[in-house]
Amino acid sequence: MYRAFVPPYVLERIAASSAPRLTAAPAVADATLRHDAVLRAAARSAGPVPTVEDPGLTRTISDAEHTEQLPGVPVRREGEPPTGDSAADEAYDGFGATHALFAQVYGWDSLDNAGTPLNGTVHFGRNYDNAFWDGTRMVFGDGDGEVFRGFTGSLTVIAHELTHGITTHTADLVYRDQPGALNESISDVFGALVEQYRLGQRADEASWLIGAEVFTDEVQGVAMRSMRAPGTAYDDDVLGRDPQPAHMRDYVRTTGDNGGVHVNSGIPNRAFATTALELGGHAWERAGRIWFETLTGGGLGRTADFATFAARTVAVATKLYGAESAEVRAVRGGWETIGVPLQP
Repeated sequence: MYRAFVPPYVLERIAASSAPRLTAAPAVADATLRHDAVLRAAARSAGPVPTVEDPGLTRTISDAEHTEQLPGVPVRREGEPPTGDSAADEAYDGFGATHALFAQVYGWDSLDNAGTPLNGTVHFGRNYDNAFWDGTRMVFGDGDGEVFRGFTGSLTVIAHELTHGITTHTADLVYRDQPGALNESISDVFGALVEQYRLGQRADEASWLIGAEVFTDEVQGVAMRSMRAPGTAYDDDVLGRDPQPAHMRDYVRTTGDNGGVHVNSGIPNRAFATTALELGGHAWERAGRIWFETLTGGGLGRTADFATFAARTVAVATKLYGAESAEVRAVRGGWETIGVPLQP
């Protein structure tokens, strides 16, 4: 299993760029792309991810010391004091914040609901331009310093990648085309909710941005993705314009990026943000509950498309809150806003 945060089309833009302001970034992006291709190939041939039972929150952060050897040297274990290394301490804290949302709000213990340890490795490679979940741990690069900063500084990135682990242990959505875009969107949904829960924000106070901290000040953009307004996160001379569609009429059909999983995730992202904003209050309480129960409650096939997922969210909202509830109306409105058909 391999799930990376920075989409390949972004890295391809950087690698091909001749912008004068970039000196190291194109070579770093090219190296990252080549490394990611190896990881994807290895993931396709790997067996199932084992479940390790261990009650309670257990974190271990390791340091790859700028090599590509995993897991690296352990530098902070559960309950130990901060190391003074910002990457290690940010990863440790981000794991804790992610665990807190799922455990305290949804009663879900770690990734598999059986307390599996949360493992992470920082300082992977030299200026590596990505962060990824490999099925057993999160791995963070430090960025090239020209386009990307270190990835541990973004809580939404950390929570996004860890949520891939929860998806694997539950619906296990196929990572291609619409099921893959749902897989990515679900990670964005809970990435945003972990941040909002940590900050105590209401839906209308939240930024709804994913990866707002990953770009350097030289990039013309606010984040990697905007859930509230897909397609508006960046417009940069190197990266180009954010390609995410916000409606089914603009759905991108491509053979790249596993059928556009990072691009088309903008469509269900907007459906969730619209639903949460319509309901108001804390998004993790009702909208988040509906999405969480849809993911973990069974009945969602691995090849579910947007319409199938939308119908399941309506069914879950009906079960939780009643057929005539504001929650059902909001969920329906969210999917109708982005052009996904629903049964009457």
